[in-house]
Amino acid sequence: MNPILSNALQQLVNALTIGSIYALLAIGFSIVYSILRLINFAHGDVFMVGAYFVFLLLRYTGINLLAGAFAGAVLAGIVGLIIERGAFRPLRGAPEGNLFISSLAVSMIIQNGVIMFLGPQPQSFKVPGFLGETFKLGNVVISNVAVTTVLVTIILLAVLLFFTTRTKMGIAMRATANNLNACRLMGINVNLIIAVAFFVGSFMAGVGGILWATKYSIFNPLTGVVPGIKAFIGALIGGIGSLEGAVIGGFLLGILEVLVVVLLPPELSAYRDVFVFMLLIVTLLIRPQGIMGKSVK
Repeated sequence: MNPILSNALQQLVNALTIGSIYALLAIGFSIVYSILRLINFAHGDVFMVGAYFVFLLLRYTGINLLAGAFAGAVLAGIVGLIIERGAFRPLRGAPEGNLFISSLAVSMIIQNGVIMFLGPQPQSFKVPGFLGETFKLGNVVISNVAVTTVLVTIILLAVLLFFTTRTKMGIAMRATANNLNACRLMGINVNLIIAVAFFVGSFMAGVGGILWATKYSIFNPLTGVVPGIKAFIGALIGGIGSLEGAVIGGFLLGILEVLVVVLLPPELSAYRDVFVFMLLIVTLLIRPQGIMGKSVK
């Protein structure tokens, strides 16, 4: 295989892997924003909590990785429910600034709570069994972790698409996102819909955190900060409030990060986050509503 082609394919694998994680995290931002017009900055910390849940389950219960990952994602979803019920529902109808400050407060509480009870030191996540292995396609080295990450993301996106288009609850979520007050007047339990939206978004974030820990084998109480910011940027680029846009934005960020590392001199690759923000600025200047977002007149 041509060395240039094999290197391009290798970087594509890396981009798809990291982009998948960003896409899962960005979906949570978009789901909540589409209904409440709320940017939940504690969302990245739910991502981190998902990794900690699996770490603790594997260490203290002896549960296998698959069951532990599912349980950890569900627990992350429950954390999302608690956040919605305790921090956002009482403030519903308050000025947007109040909700923004509340989300920052929740983020600080989660981060410092983890530090207080589990310590600030990084935790290592030992990848069990076949996930630590790699295989070759020509000159392209592919890890089982990368394949698992992409496959899990595709499956979850397919399930989410089915849920939002073929189930009563999913259709009700879409209707609530379109006009919350009209749905309330029609007798739809808006509180339930919002709670489900938080659970689904937090579940996705939890899965993303687990995949992140599996990929990098290490995490700490601040692990969710940078991925959370990047996923939020991805949601903005794709069109905040659009699930399709969140996925597109997440993968675009993954591709951009890899391109920066590959194309720029090594001394500049450490500043790849700068290029992420540059892409955001360019997108907002050219198309403020994002790639898939609808313009508001």
